[in-house]
Amino acid sequence: MDMEQQIEHSHLPIRGLNLHVAQAGKGELGTVVFLHGFPEIWYSWRHQMLAVAAAGYRAVAPDWRGYGLSDQPPVEEEVTYDDVLDDLLGILDALSIPKAFLVGKDFGATPAYDFALRHPDRVCGVMCLGIPFSPFTASFDTMPEGFYMSRWLEPGRAEADFGRYDVKRVVRTIYVLFSSSEIPIAKEDQEILDLADLSTPLPEWFSEKDLAVYASLYEKSGFRYPLKMPYRSLHKRYAIENPKFQVPVFVIMGEKDYVYKLPGFEAVLKDGIMGMFAPDLKIAYIPEGSHFVQEQFPDKVNELLIGFLKDHPVPVAA
Repeated sequence: MDMEQQIEHSHLPIRGLNLHVAQAGKGELGTVVFLHGFPEIWYSWRHQMLAVAAAGYRAVAPDWRGYGLSDQPPVEEEVTYDDVLDDLLGILDALSIPKAFLVGKDFGATPAYDFALRHPDRVCGVMCLGIPFSPFTASFDTMPEGFYMSRWLEPGRAEADFGRYDVKRVVRTIYVLFSSSEIPIAKEDQEILDLADLSTPLPEWFSEKDLAVYASLYEKSGFRYPLKMPYRSLHKRYAIENPKFQVPVFVIMGEKDYVYKLPGFEAVLKDGIMGMFAPDLKIAYIPEGSHFVQEQFPDKVNELLIGFLKDHPVPVAA
């Protein structure tokens, strides 16, 4: 049976918007909710969804508001980080999921961590890829002016950069750039999308078919909202006072992930800082893994994910 037959799609009315949710599996052993990053969508989790469904779990992968097949919030509406946390709670309630494992990637890791801290009664465990937990707001003051995040924080600049190309070219370039071990940094006379062109090959694990799927879904959503969430909103998140995880936490890092070179990121993992907040913490490293490790090495990530799930069985309700 192919992926299209195994994965079902629906829209849920959540807080005034219709949010797209992909699902697979019956869930005899519990539910796993996958939270994508940028420029990702539910499809980014296709390999993991099928694996956990085959292992006896229910896989749920939403498109965040403003992404993929989910509705766009009104243009005039202020974008706030709490929207994604409130949407996640709404999705669990709408699907009658009392507790779930959360799996987050890229900026999707941040709401996975924060939701587990705010709603520990709704979470069985957290597994995140590429982004460790820290209660401290990252400072990028030491980065050059052409640092991609600094550029994309500037209202209108990324919109103009992206607007020069069609959606497929934008997604292609971002996947090429962010699968590298180098941080995307533009020169003064460049924009971020100038750092790669069509002569730069796609990563070998990312096919033209995959690119076409991403492009078709971003044709609906565009990049207006994704540039606001996360880039112009995530740093405004409210700090959780004295954070302490009450659930197991598992971090998977690709050792070729460019985020290792961001200020402070490696220290959070290797100096034991994250363990101060997560008493039940496990960290695994994938030597050649990039920022898109779950698509690059799906079998390895699936093995680690299912091992984590099996190590923390959900009690069956009487």
